This record gives sequence, structure tokens and C-alpha cells, in this order.
Amino acid sequence: MEASCQCGAVHFSTPLPEPLAVYHCHCAECRKQSASAFGTSAIFPSFTLPDDQPVAVYTRKTDGGGILDCYFCEKCGVRVLHARRGGNTVSVKGGCIDGLDWSIVEHIWVKRAVVAVPEGAKRWEGEPDD
Repeated sequence: MEASCQCGAVHFSTPLPEPLAVYHCHCAECRKQSASAFGTSAIFPSFTLPDDQPVAVYTRKTDGGGILDCYFCEKCGVRVLHARRGGNTVSVKGGCIDGLDWSIVEHIWVKRAVVAVPEGAKRWEGEPDD
């Protein structure tokens, strides 16, 4: 899948033609990052961005005590992906991916949701099971 930031300066291909999962995350960190009611992430096996991309990294601790590296475009500021150090997946921000299938979305951290989650949607009160 092809992905890019808002201005197009950061652009890359995902390692698979479809994500392993797509989540609307309702945790406080994702709400802040997206400046909305939830953040959307498409999960892929770990990969690194090409070296020629104009990205900066914001690093923070996770609730579970891990370290999360958050990559964003230096020009337009859009978050393009984040990866937990030592993890085997990366989360590409859903709005950055061309042709993402939004019908497969699952909701996570629903216990922290500030908007109603649609009836019948697949949901997790916290982290999804691996």
C-alpha cells in the first residue's frame, strides 16, 4: 500500500498489500495525537522508513512501560507511523494510506472512549489480544 503525509514529502510503501489489522484507538494519547475523538492505525509487520524521508521522531513512554517512537513529517507535521521499540509491528496512521479498507476497523481502549462506539462493532476494552 502507498502512504504519505499531507504535503507528500514523506512517502513510502507498506511491507504488505493489506494491514494485519486496523484500529480506532480511544486512549488519551491517540486522542491528543489525532486532535480528535480517536486515532486510527493500520498494523503492519515491522519496517523502517527509507533514509531519505524528512521525518522527525517524538519518543514517549507507554502505559505499559515500553518506549514508543512516533515519526512525523518535518514539513507538514503529520504523524505517519509509530513503533514500539523491540516490537514486531508498526502502526501506520490510517489517514496516510491510499485505499485503506475502513470496513475492517476494530475499536480499542473503548473504556476510555469519549464518543459512542457503533453497535455491533468489534471492540476491546483495552489492548486487543495478540
